[in-house]
Amino acid sequence: MIPKEILKKIRRIEIHTKKLVNDLFSGEYHSTFKGQGMEFEEVRQYVPGDDIRLIDWNVTARTGYPHIKKFKEERELSVVLMVDASSSGKFGTRNRFKSETAAELCALLAFSAIKNNDKVGLIIFTDQIEKYIPPQKGRPHVLRLIREILYFKPQRIKTDIAGALEYLNKVIKRKSVVFLISDFLSENFFKPLQIANNKHDVVAMKISDPRESEFSNIGLIELEDAETGEIFMIDTSSKQFRQEFSARASEDNDILKKEFRSINMDFINIRTDQSYIVPLINFFKMREKRH
Repeated sequence: MIPKEILKKIRRIEIHTKKLVNDLFSGEYHSTFKGQGMEFEEVRQYVPGDDIRLIDWNVTARTGYPHIKKFKEERELSVVLMVDASSSGKFGTRNRFKSETAAELCALLAFSAIKNNDKVGLIIFTDQIEKYIPPQKGRPHVLRLIREILYFKPQRIKTDIAGALEYLNKVIKRKSVVFLISDFLSENFFKPLQIANNKHDVVAMKISDPRESEFSNIGLIELEDAETGEIFMIDTSSKQFRQEFSARASEDNDILKKEFRSINMDFINIRTDQSYIVPLINFFKMREKRH
């Protein structure tokens, strides 16, 4: 039995994200993610202005009148949401947890997909595959995906992005648009990521919290690594510590972006203390210009 608070949260996310899809994202999504090619629709008689390269010479010879082949975009896509459910997602010091941000992003992308008649699937992973739901269409299916992301209780706490990508390539045979949603606190995943991006169209969405890159002066505090259980005692009153911590976080993020660029993969940085609308719109516009 799903708790009432989860059902309320699902309904709230549905209302919020569907409004965003209708007002902002549906056209952007459609323009950004094209179909997998062109498929033949019909042959019709040539009219002045048509591209002569499309002339069907067999039909033209048979009828005595020039005819052209008409094609339409093969619009239907498969979208796969890959969601990191490791324990580091249960962290958030401002508006929401990273896992809650991930759920809202998934809802927005899923509703954009089904509004364009695309299929949506889900892979939830930690250091193992926790859940796989094959791509399907329709609002009930999308609501199920949101429910799974919000309500799912993973068996493990660590992260293995490489293993999740290897699983993706095994179960998803058709070229798909893959949104990899994670904080990317994992190791040795760029080679599998490159392989996955060669087969699919992978978009990395990094979710971070401001406390992962900056500290205020709040004195001596104790922190626990959510995925290892290791306890750290740090002195935030130290200006040198705060500066070094911020510099290291910035350097790690720059390295991550550089690695993504090296394999020609799109990357979106999402923060829990900021709206995800602007980064997404900027991504859609940048991507549309490029393609």
